[in-house]
Amino acid sequence: MAKILCVLYDDPITGYPKSYARADVPKIDHYPGGQTAPTPKQIDFTPGELLGSVSGELGLRKYLEGLGHTLVVTSDKEGEDSVFERELPDAEIVISQPFWPAYLTPERIAKAKKLKLAVTAGIGSDHVDLEAAIKNGITVAEVTYSNSISVSEHVVMMILSLVRNYIPSYQWVIKGGWNIADCVERSYDLEAMHVGTVAAGRIGLAVLKRLKPFDVKLHYFDQHRLPESVENELGLTYHPSVEDMVKVCDVVTINAPLHPGTLDLFNDELISKMKRGAYLVNTARGKICNRDAVVRALESGQLAGYAGDVWFPQPAPKDHPWRTMPHHGMTPHISGTSLSAQARYAAGTREILECWFEERPIREEYLIVDGGKLAGTGAHSYTVSK
Repeated sequence: MAKILCVLYDDPITGYPKSYARADVPKIDHYPGGQTAPTPKQIDFTPGELLGSVSGELGLRKYLEGLGHTLVVTSDKEGEDSVFERELPDAEIVISQPFWPAYLTPERIAKAKKLKLAVTAGIGSDHVDLEAAIKNGITVAEVTYSNSISVSEHVVMMILSLVRNYIPSYQWVIKGGWNIADCVERSYDLEAMHVGTVAAGRIGLAVLKRLKPFDVKLHYFDQHRLPESVENELGLTYHPSVEDMVKVCDVVTINAPLHPGTLDLFNDELISKMKRGAYLVNTARGKICNRDAVVRALESGQLAGYAGDVWFPQPAPKDHPWRTMPHHGMTPHISGTSLSAQARYAAGTREILECWFEERPIREEYLIVDGGKLAGTGAHSYTVSK
């Protein structure tokens, strides 16, 4: 029997919910493009429950223990004395989330002699060292598309909150004020602005589709150009490089995976090529943006605003400069873990485990690494050294 080590974020400080704001969440059977939503044989949870925290357990305990397996769930993942470090050496499966990642470094993978499967409950598996996974024959899988729309909605919200200066205006209300001039001195209309996305995959394309009704000029860069029909439908302008695109955009949103080609992409040099007073939104991965370059750009006015929900490391330390830099709209890493998204990625995790234990193939679109090489979605979205 196997030991499954599952790392999830902490429960609410007020305790695990006994009731919820809504009775249910809408059910989605298919994603845009036709991919079916997760199809496990069964689930042992009610969609709309808090599943991504420790007490939620992704709804997996009844299923796994019913098969005779051992499930260890913890939020304690940092340091040599953490529960994660202690339990890792004899774990066959590790489940983690992008929002509260258990970093599977080469050193940790070397200690995990029994590890065979690493599952991301959500999308984005860069917290796993993919080269080490390939070298050690570990399968890496994620629940592709499960929270892509969740993230794209968050991106649009953040763009509007920056451009319309929403957060400072809300704070005036909280403080008992009615300071209209203070609220609007940095408030603009999004209409007619040039908005570009770095990458136009599932999330980036969903962002573009949601922005079109705002009558903006849409731009994109991607290693794989979209079909001409899509470009015409959305009125997209394609750019052959990020540098070419950012020069013309008032708003730039990053929707690319983290890999060697995107690491530290938005540094002082690239940000200096952006329009002065542009806005930058990053819900992809924190390390795509140079931490201190972002701070300097906001302080100098090169950037009018920065928003995102991704940091490095995660959770971010209390003295992380992105907490206190001017004109920011940062949140914890929450864009892809709405209660709606949790129902989908919990079901997808269950589906992956059912396939694993029943020795059935895992969906191609869920695979990142398999058979000692990048596979499925991983072959399209990630790069590793030769």
